[in-house]
Amino acid sequence: MTYRVVWFKRDLRVWDHAPLAEGARLGPVLCLYVLEPALWRQPDAARQHLGFVQESLKDLQAELKHLGGRLQLAVGDAVEVLERLHRQAPFLELLSHEETGNAASFERDLRVKQWCAAKALPWREFRQFGVVRGLRERQHWVRQWEQLMHAEPAPVPELQAADVPRFADLWPSADELGLAAPEPPQRQRGGRARGVAVLQSFLNERSASYRGGISSPLSAPTACSRLSPYLTWGCLSLREVVQATRSRLDDPMLPARQRQGLEGFMSRLHWHCHFIQKLETEPAIEHHNMHPGYQGLREHDHNPAHLQALMDGRTGWPLVDACVAMLRETGWINFRMRAMLVSVAAYPLWLHWRPVGEWLARQFIDYEPGIHWSQLQMQSGTTGINTTRVYNPIKQAQDHDPHGHFVRRWLPAMQRVPDTWLFQPWLMPPELQARCGVVVGGDIAVPLVDLESATRAAKERVYTLRTDPAVAAVQGAIVKRHGSRNRSAENLSKPRNVEAPAQATLDF
Repeated sequence: MTYRVVWFKRDLRVWDHAPLAEGARLGPVLCLYVLEPALWRQPDAARQHLGFVQESLKDLQAELKHLGGRLQLAVGDAVEVLERLHRQAPFLELLSHEETGNAASFERDLRVKQWCAAKALPWREFRQFGVVRGLRERQHWVRQWEQLMHAEPAPVPELQAADVPRFADLWPSADELGLAAPEPPQRQRGGRARGVAVLQSFLNERSASYRGGISSPLSAPTACSRLSPYLTWGCLSLREVVQATRSRLDDPMLPARQRQGLEGFMSRLHWHCHFIQKLETEPAIEHHNMHPGYQGLREHDHNPAHLQALMDGRTGWPLVDACVAMLRETGWINFRMRAMLVSVAAYPLWLHWRPVGEWLARQFIDYEPGIHWSQLQMQSGTTGINTTRVYNPIKQAQDHDPHGHFVRRWLPAMQRVPDTWLFQPWLMPPELQARCGVVVGGDIAVPLVDLESATRAAKERVYTLRTDPAVAAVQGAIVKRHGSRNRSAENLSKPRNVEAPAQATLDF
C-alpha cells in the first residue's frame, strides 16, 4: 500500500495542520508521533512538559480517530523509528511542520534530512509560525508574517488511515527519562479542547483586564491570555489565534476595554514570531552570546551558591522568592516577573544566562526555545542591540505588589512581617523579629548581596564593554540580522533598531 507519513512534533492538533491536510489530499496517511528519549534527557526538558504532551496526545488521538485516521506512537531515535517503519512498510513521502527547537532537535532534523536524502525520499516541511527559514536579515519580514496570518487555514481533512502494522512500543515513565523534578500541581493541562476553552474565555471576557493587568503578578494569572503553552506545543495554531482575535476586533459592539486589550495582545502575537526568528536565523544563540564581543563577560565568574539560592527561592528579596515559589506550584509567572528574575540573576547576582536559562526552561510550562533564549540574552544585556534593562526587585514589589498580597500568599513567613518592613524584611530589628515570630536568616533569607552596590558594579561592567569601539562596531551587523523592522522601516535600506520594549514581548 502506498502512503505518506505525517510526523507530529510540536503541532499536536488537526486544525490548521498543513502537513496533515496535504497528506490526506494525496491519499492514505500514517500519523506518527515519536517520543525521543535523547531529547527528553536534555537539560531544558521537564516532567511537566512530558505531562502536557501526553494530555495533548490523548486529544490528538481522539481527533484523528474521529476523522478516520489513527496515531502511531513510537519510542526511540527519530531516524531509527523512520527506518524501522520504512523497512516494515515503505512510504512515499514524509511531511511535517518546520520546527525551531533546541540544538538537540536541530541536530535530529539534520539527521532526518540526511536519512531522507539517502533513501531518495522527499521530506516536505510547512511553516507553522511566522518564521522564515533561510532568512538572513529582517527586510520584508513583517510583510511575510502578515501574508501567512491572512492566508486561509489548512482544512481539517477526512482521513484514510494507512494499513500498516502498529508498533508496540512502551511509553517510558518520566523517571526512566531522567525527569526527576516534580510537576507543578497547579500547572495548565494540555490538549486542544482546553486550549480552545482558554482562547474563548480570553477573547470574550478576560481580555478586558489585559491592559493594566498583565504586569502585576496578582492580576496577570487571569489578565494574561494564558495561551502560550497551547501555542508552544501546537494545540492551537498561531494563525488561528491571530484570525480569531482579529475577528473579535471586527465586532462593532466590542466593549472599549476589551478592544484595547485585544489590540495589545495582537502586538505580542507578532513579537512571538519575531523572537523565534532570531533562533531560526542563528541557532548558536542558544549557547553563545548574540554579540561575540560579550564572550567572557560572565562565563568565568560563575557563583554556584548564588544560582542554588535563586533556584531554591532564597535570594532574600521577597518578590523574587515568591515568584520562584509560584513557578514551583504553577509552572507559570507573567512576563514582567520573568524579566525581573533574569535581571536579578544577571546583574546583582552576576550569573551567566545559560545555567539560569536551563533552570527556567524546566520551570516554564510554555518553554519556547526561540523566545526563551532570545529573551535570556536580551534581559542579560548580551545582544549588543538592546537597551540595558535592570529590574529592581524592591521597586517592582512597591509598584506591583504594594500591599504584599502576592509575597504573603507564596511566602507564608511574610504573613508575620509588618507592613512597614514588607519590602526589606531583613532590616527588621531583632526584638521585632522575636515579637513577630519570624527569624531573618531562617524563615526569611538575608539578601545574597547588597542590591544597590552589586547592581551598580554589574551595570558598569556591561557599560564599559558596550562602549568599547571594537564591540560597538559589530552592532550594525547584529541589527541587520536580528533587529525588528516597523512597517515604514521595511522599505529603507539602512537597518534600524526598533526592537520591542521588553515588557511588550511575551505577556500571553
